[in-house]
Amino acid sequence: MTGRAVVAGPAGHPPRCTLDDGTVVVVKDGAAEPGSVPAEAAGLRWLAVPGGPPVARVHGADDTLLVTGLVEPGPATPAGAERLGRGLAVLHAAGAPALGAPPPGGPADAWIGHARMGDHPHDGPWGAWFAAERVLPYLRAARDRGALDPAGAAAIERVCGRIGDLAGPEEPPARLHGDLWSGNVLWAADGDGWLIDPAAHGGHRESDLAMLALFGLPHLDRVLAAYDERVGLHQLFPLLVHAVLFGGGYGDAAAAAARRL
Repeated sequence: MTGRAVVAGPAGHPPRCTLDDGTVVVVKDGAAEPGSVPAEAAGLRWLAVPGGPPVARVHGADDTLLVTGLVEPGPATPAGAERLGRGLAVLHAAGAPALGAPPPGGPADAWIGHARMGDHPHDGPWGAWFAAERVLPYLRAARDRGALDPAGAAAIERVCGRIGDLAGPEEPPARLHGDLWSGNVLWAADGDGWLIDPAAHGGHRESDLAMLALFGLPHLDRVLAAYDERVGLHQLFPLLVHAVLFGGGYGDAAAAAARRL
């Protein structure tokens, strides 16, 4: 897969191997989510744009195994956070063919975490796509598993009904990481924030920034800058994904975010 022999490993968490040229790599098994490895590999390659944030290098991939470079951990620094913010602006400006478009070579049936996510190009307004493809499917699933009560579901449905008024001006589709919570930013020894584990697709640039805010990020104020006006709207999707996957208070949090809009 990589063209190199493994001389040590796998060991550790995440599993690491040493190749015969001394390179240490991370090996991820995606067998439990069919299609997730091709989607992630295509996403990592697509996100690696000149001037953008550093992205874990893909050394090899097949249908179930992904081999990426190891990011040596380090502290988050204000300067690194500023570099991440500038890099994200470059990444988003690199654009996408359409809202919902998958990375080149990536499957339309992708994943976000352990939840399915469809990547189907859409040529209409962002708000209509976001409601239909990123909010309502997960709202229904969260309600079906009992993670969202009827009143909370109704609040989110009301937001979808007026999403054209909430979405702001139309923009060209941005190139999104798609699952940019703080755990998918690895701070390296030099202070840079590296991107891993994407659910990459074409979307609205504020969606990435809103997800960073959802679970917190060191020096977040330096990253977000002027991108925080519609954070709650963009957080509906990841909150509903978590309601589907984990239940708990995520459904209530999604409803609360909707009520603030």
